Amino acid sequence: MENRFQGRTAFITGGSRGIGRKIAERFGEEGANIAIIDLNEEAIAETKQAFEDAGYQVYANVASVTDRQQVESAMAEVHEQFGSIDILVNNAGVIRDNLLFKMTDEDWQMVMDVHLKGTFYATRAAQKYMVNNQYGRIINISSTSALGNRGQVNYSAAKAGLQGFTKTLAIELGKYGITANSVAPGFIETDMTKATAERIGISFDQLIESSVSNIPVGRSGKPEDIANAVHFFADEKSSFVSGQVLYVAGGPRN
Repeated sequence: MENRFQGRTAFITGGSRGIGRKIAERFGEEGANIAIIDLNEEAIAETKQAFEDAGYQVYANVASVTDRQQVESAMAEVHEQFGSIDILVNNAGVIRDNLLFKMTDEDWQMVMDVHLKGTFYATRAAQKYMVNNQYGRIINISSTSALGNRGQVNYSAAKAGLQGFTKTLAIELGKYGITANSVAPGFIETDMTKATAERIGISFDQLIESSVSNIPVGRSGKPEDIANAVHFFADEKSSFVSGQVLYVAGGPRN
């Protein structure tokens, strides 16, 4: 595999499992220094060890994206360790699904805090290093739920908000050599979608079967499908692509 990210540093929030881990792994495979933060201490430790065993240069730390100080401290440590922060992937996410009339204030606020406040904190912290370096790639993980999805009024609102955030970043930061884009996954096989199956009382295989019946390409998505899209946006050659939302869902989305 070519080392197209050799010498670059990629910072991934929620990078210890699922989509985030696969994104980080791909960066390591292609020569980047990897920085990941996550709340799951056990998963962070296991992922860090696996990446080091593979020969990747890794920074890994337990941190919450909703804590400004923790985010800024992690960014500073990564910059000190590797000398730059070139790529930011805002991937950390959480779901608290329920119909509107059953949704609590806490359900709403938790999803807003992780997706919107967390992305704001991480991006604000990273952009100063990117501006100083006159180079950067920011990729925000949205979702097809941004278009509306039953039982996800909080998640849908947050993921739609990320798309507006992305487009504004592209306008504000473009003159500094920084692009901002968003990847919006459809149905992807992860721990999060397994939790959805448990919540609605069906097996994960049943959820996959039901979802695939509505996907034109006839299969469910995998974390590597999202990693491929993220790496397209992160490539130096994608310098004229900014402010875009790419739906990775096995079929068209409006």
